Amino acid sequence: MPTARAPSTDAKTPAAGTLSGPARAMHKLGLVRDIDLALHLPMRYVDETRLAPISSLRDGDTAQVQGVVQECRIETRSRRQLLVRLADDSGELLLRLLHFYPSHQKTLAVGRTVRVRGEVRGGFLGREMVHPEFRAVTAETPLPQALTPVYPASAQLPQAYLRKAVVSGLARAPLHELLPPGTVPPGLPPLRDALQLLHHPPRELGPEALEDHAHPAWQRLKFDELLAQQLSQAQAQATRATLAAPALRAGPGSLAERLRAALPFELTAAQRRVVAEIGADIARAQPMHRLLQGDVGSGKTVVAALAAAVAMGAGWQCALMAPTEILAEQHFRKLVGWLAPLGITTAWLTGSRRGKGRSAMLAQVASGEALLVVGTHAVIQDDVVFARLGLAVVDEQHRFGVAQRLALRAKLGTQTAPSPARGRGGEGAGDLKNHEDEVRAQLEPHLLMMSATPIPRTLAMSYYADLDVSTIDELPPGRTPIVTKVFADGKRDAVIARIRAEVMQGRQVYWVCPLVEESEHIDLQNATATHAELTAALPGVRVGLLHGRMKAAEKAAEMALFTSGEMKLLVATTVIEVGVDVPNASLMVIEHAERFGLAQLHQLRGRVGRGAVASVCVLLYTAPLSPTGKARLKAMAETNDGFEIARRDLEIRGPGEFMGARQSGDALLRFADLAEDGALLQRARAVAPRLLAEHPGAAAAHVQRWLASKAEYLKA
Repeated sequence: MPTARAPSTDAKTPAAGTLSGPARAMHKLGLVRDIDLALHLPMRYVDETRLAPISSLRDGDTAQVQGVVQECRIETRSRRQLLVRLADDSGELLLRLLHFYPSHQKTLAVGRTVRVRGEVRGGFLGREMVHPEFRAVTAETPLPQALTPVYPASAQLPQAYLRKAVVSGLARAPLHELLPPGTVPPGLPPLRDALQLLHHPPRELGPEALEDHAHPAWQRLKFDELLAQQLSQAQAQATRATLAAPALRAGPGSLAERLRAALPFELTAAQRRVVAEIGADIARAQPMHRLLQGDVGSGKTVVAALAAAVAMGAGWQCALMAPTEILAEQHFRKLVGWLAPLGITTAWLTGSRRGKGRSAMLAQVASGEALLVVGTHAVIQDDVVFARLGLAVVDEQHRFGVAQRLALRAKLGTQTAPSPARGRGGEGAGDLKNHEDEVRAQLEPHLLMMSATPIPRTLAMSYYADLDVSTIDELPPGRTPIVTKVFADGKRDAVIARIRAEVMQGRQVYWVCPLVEESEHIDLQNATATHAELTAALPGVRVGLLHGRMKAAEKAAEMALFTSGEMKLLVATTVIEVGVDVPNASLMVIEHAERFGLAQLHQLRGRVGRGAVASVCVLLYTAPLSPTGKARLKAMAETNDGFEIARRDLEIRGPGEFMGARQSGDALLRFADLAEDGALLQRARAVAPRLLAEHPGAAAAHVQRWLASKAEYLKA
């Protein structure tokens, strides 16, 4: 086998299409630099440092033996297989190969000394191993002095090839210490020593000593990884601090003040606090990068509307982007209702809007006539050109893919804005009011991201460390707590009876299913079948159906019937997860609740309890429940607190799944565990600003070593 050689750090990385075989498989795993190979750590270890006498083997043991082949023959009686009889000084062992090649017969020829490793089982002919690992040796071939690593690989990448590549990459990788003295926690080894030990642990250490990742070598890697993450976030913040943004302020009689006075409700204390935090941010001439988080129904939309009013009152445009058309339309209707009486023109952009209507909207956006633009990802398409974008609001930002969020950042970062004219709210043009129209300034819009999935503290300290966070931690008055009940599917008839009672009282009901149509592969209750079942079971009740495969106009028509109260029962998929606001809905039934994520269940539950009527969420499950399914349903039954739900969701799923598409399927933390490594995270947070200020070169090199291009995803 040729020696595997990883690409040199200094060499130009070949395109994936020019590679073949194992090299292409390595490229797919991201193993393109020597440092990538050095940081590709074993998932487990095999102890090949010891030989066991054949006579000592017991059924179920995994052991390594060495002996001389006494017999090698092909058996064809029941099925074609290769039978090999191996003997040492203490006894004999049968090797059984059900799939074999001529090369195997050559290696296992009579008289050859062979080293074999596998699981022992009792057979009709005595002790045997089925398809063991084996290789020819001499009587003097020394045993390894270190444990044998087993690496994450693929079918196209043999372990032997990968081990050679890692050894080669580890020898060439630039693993010199980048961090100045006093940075690394006391007692942790140099990086090179830590990696050497983890790739080739001495046999006296034993595989079990490394399994819990508590060894100092593991701790060093965890700290370095967390530090790289913190440095990357700090660099993003420092870069933004050098950029210019419009300074947006609302004076007496401003559009924002008139909007606030026109609202048919009073803001909560939490809403007033976050409005002030956002107002202070956008009044500065540096771009805001803030996350507004709050539980379902806490009133984030009105906070965003007031921030938008400050921008529009100063003559700047505002864009609001939502992940689904239903949510975007909900925002559009609510914002138009608040802002149209104040003279604000709002444009509506979605992927389904085409033709002359879209062209007219694009013209309004490009001319600046539309001060507010609401839509889906269509807002960031190439043909959308803003005249003067001052504020961008992204709702449920975690539900956009990485590519979409990076495209938004790129689009926002290329807004070349002329000095804005006087705003329609009557205010001046902010700090740029004295500039001549021909003077053009490269300005970044302010960015406000919103999420109804609260972020646990450890994630806020790590993945979102570059964000300022505002939290709405109270619900508007008059909301009745939602009671959550968990039932097995056998209670289905009783649940339908409860629906009939709710409808008779004039209430409305949601029934959520995980699939649109029946699947041959997954036996789940589907939306179309449930719609037919409930229509038959509830004569005289208008039952609607809503799912993602419907055309936008069809979805809008169904939602309009439900919102108006004409439709009493809506069978839907998770397209109603966010944004649907029907105060008269008092019962939510979620079919196969064990298949939904905890955050998604909490979002769905938040579609009820939006009025003064007592509301119930019923979680129907199908036995048997997995431990994860049990944990999710237990959490839902025990708490309505979105922050507690988020904390438990992080415990159940871990940060990789919790973060969803932000990681683009590629875990940004491969070694550190936020649930267990809080002390290392705190140390990294404390060290990062000082390192960036006093040793910027070392900080940049450390980020490049650990993150390379992945640093962009931390900013998405």
